[in-house]
Amino acid sequence: MTTKFTKDHEYIAVTGATGTVGITPYAQEQLGDIVFVELPQVGKVLKQGDEAAVVESVKAASEIYAPVSGTVTEINQRLTGEPGLINADPETDGWIYRISIDNPAELDSLMDSAAYAKITA
Repeated sequence: MTTKFTKDHEYIAVTGATGTVGITPYAQEQLGDIVFVELPQVGKVLKQGDEAAVVESVKAASEIYAPVSGTVTEINQRLTGEPGLINADPETDGWIYRISIDNPAELDSLMDSAAYAKITA
């Protein structure tokens, strides 16, 4: 599994041709307590950079953008009743959606963990 990051603080954990997308621990710390998540619809086709979901916290609402182009294949239904999973464990239980990756070359435009760490330091 490879994990890449966007400048907007999304991560995509890639396994084969599927990516699991969520927000980074840094992003959830900045947002504070997450109170609502607007999930994308399964089957929605996204282009890289499209708005895919919205996360609302006690501080603000934040759009979640598609790190790569593809089709939403699964959403994390647990977030409907437990949006705080993003605060508790954004990279495991708090993932937002899964996407089938149309163009794996788009992953090359994203940051690796070392580059992402530099922008959040």
